Amino acid sequence: MSAPNHKKLRSALLLLLALLALAFIGWGLYRAFQPQVLPLQGQIDAQEINVSSKVPGRVAALHVRLGQDVAAGDPLFELTSQEVQAKVAQARAAEQAAQAVASKADAGARPEEVEAARYNMERARTGAQIAETTYRRVQSMYDQGVLARQKRDEAEAQWQAARQLEQAAAAQYAMAKKGARPEDKAAAQAQAQQVAGVVSEAEVALAETRIAAPRAGRVAKIQIQPGELAPQGFPVITLVDLADSWAVLQVREDNMGAFAVGSAHTGQVPALRRDVAFTVSSVAVLPDFATWRAARPGGTDLRTFEVRLRPTQPVPGLLPGMSVVFAAS
Repeated sequence: MSAPNHKKLRSALLLLLALLALAFIGWGLYRAFQPQVLPLQGQIDAQEINVSSKVPGRVAALHVRLGQDVAAGDPLFELTSQEVQAKVAQARAAEQAAQAVASKADAGARPEEVEAARYNMERARTGAQIAETTYRRVQSMYDQGVLARQKRDEAEAQWQAARQLEQAAAAQYAMAKKGARPEDKAAAQAQAQQVAGVVSEAEVALAETRIAAPRAGRVAKIQIQPGELAPQGFPVITLVDLADSWAVLQVREDNMGAFAVGSAHTGQVPALRRDVAFTVSSVAVLPDFATWRAARPGGTDLRTFEVRLRPTQPVPGLLPGMSVVFAAS
């Protein structure tokens, strides 16, 4: 090849390389000034159950440890409460007293009391008969003019008083045989039922000192140790239900189009080194103090929404706090 041709070929190659370099630089500058689409990162959350007692007391024993898996109904902790035990003893004593009163009302008077009332009635009857006989004798003597009217009136008064005493004794005997009135029996039974309700309430409070797991989960927190006081309603143990977990994302409204409820997404969980399939379960607007971003200078603001996505199937090893990354739309 001649020298002039060689120079021309060399110049053409240099020109081509220069054009390619300029094109590459131009493409790089174009990409550099384009807005970057960053992935959306969230984290895994799960349902927490705060387990507490309705009565205050001192923690006597813990039956679980951190990280332990428990089933529904497994014992978690026990409290000791002298006040609750005293109320139970007081309520049971009151129940025994009320039952005794009700049994007494149902049984009526004792046989000895009925027998004594019968003897009193017979004695009053005998006294009334004697008083009547005396009165008739005095009346006969009064008719004959032997006795004054005053003596006759006194004998009659004594006879009437003896008759009234006999009637009162007969009424006492009948009442003893009949027993308590229906109203008294009903009142005694109602009082016994009322006290039984107090006993049930006290026993429920006693049962609240032995707390079991309301549902299956993993022990995430133990707030109070044995020997410490647990106030009423204070969460002594916190359980986490790993079967009820979800991913939480913060998404601006300009990216909300891809996160409609029911839409499917794939997220990468770095801790597990695997992809997990999710479905959007709920979308909620965050409060006013959440992050806002201006759509353009002097324009409207873009709000941020909280999006929850639930795994389409159980994922072994998925724990609350793990990061999950979703590709931006």
